[in-house]
Amino acid sequence: LEHLLKVELATDKLRLIGHAGGGCINDGCSYETDAGKVFVKTNSKSEAKLMFDGEVASLQAIRSTNTVRIPRPIKSLVNPAGGAVLIMEHLDMHSLNRHQKMLGEHIAALHLHNQHVGDELKKHKGTIGKGVGQEDVQYVDKFGFYTTTCCGYIPQVPTSGALCSNQNKIPVLFEGLTITPSLLHGDLWGGNVAETSEGPVVFDPASFYGHSEFELAIAGMFGGFDQNFYDAYHSLIPKSPGFEQRMKLYRLFNYINHWNHFGTGYKGSTLRTMRSLLS
Repeated sequence: LEHLLKVELATDKLRLIGHAGGGCINDGCSYETDAGKVFVKTNSKSEAKLMFDGEVASLQAIRSTNTVRIPRPIKSLVNPAGGAVLIMEHLDMHSLNRHQKMLGEHIAALHLHNQHVGDELKKHKGTIGKGVGQEDVQYVDKFGFYTTTCCGYIPQVPTSGALCSNQNKIPVLFEGLTITPSLLHGDLWGGNVAETSEGPVVFDPASFYGHSEFELAIAGMFGGFDQNFYDAYHSLIPKSPGFEQRMKLYRLFNYINHWNHFGTGYKGSTLRTMRSLLS
């Protein structure tokens, strides 16, 4: 692995400076190189390259919005020893504490970004040329993503779908609701957020365009976010009628996903949520 990293990063110096969690599925560690510090995630599974490519795409998409800080991706590589390697910017992070409010504001800004793009495009419709910064910005009008991303190691179908995809299943939960697709982090739980001295950071995304409420479902399942986060978020994106019931629907996805990853410990939560939705 060290030889691969030296070649791909074009560095003579490669000094291990610490191990850190790469998440529930990957291993991670940091290195000092000629150009500074990098963080390296590794996974030995055969599908790891697909997973890391999706993470790179997610990191790039979120970074392009300039709303919430996220590590800069550098390279996703096949590991000749098996699996794959993801190299990204190293950030000196510690547990989220002082910047809960700011994170709430930044996540809301991320979720509103696509809507703001659409509003700007409508405003300038019919004008000749494009405004500054508009050249590469596109409005997304459907759920989905342009490539496969993985929530954990399970691929999420990238095909763009109609806005009413959930409404066909449980229509009463979406009556009177208009949904503008939001770019989501996709796996926003307490283990995927932190802060630096400058502000909050999110990482390990599994992005796609979806309903902004989906993001809050997993955020509320495992803790890590205090009332300052939620108050700041909802000051920018207020709750719509039926919010609590839709939270159950979106948590159901995460319970099933965790059941697939970690076993039957999540069976009870899955079945209870199903019964609650159907009652």
